[in-house]
Amino acid sequence: MGFGSKLKKLREERGMSRDDLAKALNVSSQAVYKWETDKGYPDISNMIKISDMFQVTIDDLIKNDKTLQEKIKIDEKKDFMEELSDPGFYIGMILILIGTLAFDGKITNVLTISGLLSILFFSDLLGSLKSFFKKNG
Repeated sequence: MGFGSKLKKLREERGMSRDDLAKALNVSSQAVYKWETDKGYPDISNMIKISDMFQVTIDDLIKNDKTLQEKIKIDEKKDFMEELSDPGFYIGMILILIGTLAFDGKITNVLTISGLLSILFFSDLLGSLKSFFKKNG
């Protein structure tokens, strides 16, 4: 039984309409319909709410739904690939390599630390700057 069938069964066992479930989750009844007919899936926050509401584990909800499991695997791969495409990673690696290969002493430590900070915080800094400029337009 897939996620949609399980959700519909749980909802009906509790005597809830699609509208009732939609209101409880702050989504449209169309969204609930799509989930129940396996034409879409809830985001993780709604998945947690559904799990809590019906007192079942998320694992029980998605256990036999191969499509949803594949979607989760694909999303995980996308996240990994996005991390590798982060310019901060490459800038940081270049700084570390330059510091390690080209210099001795204090400059090596400065470049290494700068490289590590670039790897760790470049995307956060970029996101903060985008958010700031979007707000202040």
